[in-house]
Amino acid sequence: MTRMPRVTGKKAVSALKAAGFIIIRVSGSHHHLYKPGSNLVTVPVHAGETLSPVLIKSILEQAGLTFEEFIKLL
Repeated sequence: MTRMPRVTGKKAVSALKAAGFIIIRVSGSHHHLYKPGSNLVTVPVHAGETLSPVLIKSILEQAGLTFEEFIKLL
């Protein structure tokens, strides 16, 4: 198994958009995305900071995506 990628919040949002999620609102630095039939996903977008592997895992669980699907979307 490959290691969890180090991505920024902006790149994670782009990957989720490619998976069919849409941004429904932005509260400060947190982007809230939604896809019909899925949960609400919250991604912190802080300028240039990478997301921790634990946070990426949480985002993937919220989105209902597997690690492999996320890697393909990046």
